[in-house]
Amino acid sequence: MNTSDHAITDREEPGPSSEPELPPEPRLTLACDVESPDCDESWLREHMAAACEHLDRELHRVSVRIIDDAAMIDLHQRFHNDATTTDVLTFQESDPGAPVEVDIAICLDEARRNASNRGHDVNHELLLYVVHGLLHCCGYDDHEPDSHARMHAEEDRILAAIGVGPVFGGEA
Repeated sequence: MNTSDHAITDREEPGPSSEPELPPEPRLTLACDVESPDCDESWLREHMAAACEHLDRELHRVSVRIIDDAAMIDLHQRFHNDATTTDVLTFQESDPGAPVEVDIAICLDEARRNASNRGHDVNHELLLYVVHGLLHCCGYDDHEPDSHARMHAEEDRILAAIGVGPVFGGEA
């Protein structure tokens, strides 16, 4: 027997770890900071998970918080020097091309206004904001007319694929 064979046969098998294994962090989390009878968190979680299956990037962590106008104005001011509310703010922690790790803030008050104007349910509008934020993480942009159209077409494709239908410019 040569020494390399001996080294292999004398290895100890790994035993049970003395440290308890922690459960993995949830890949998708949704928290609503606003008391709201018109926000169905369970529906949003289910559809958020379904939408994630239609993205062209691997997702490690997606954390979504539903907030009100005051909290959104505070975030918008702190991170973009803009003291107005907005629909969605995306805080991507991963590098381009790497699996997505992101925190997304979506505004319930803005969703209520836009859902009313567009003639659909507030939950559809909130889901649109989640998909919109995720598409930013996938390299989509909506600042120029052509990229705006491509991004919203991709939102419609994903929302149609999960049975919700187009929300931004279509009917829910």
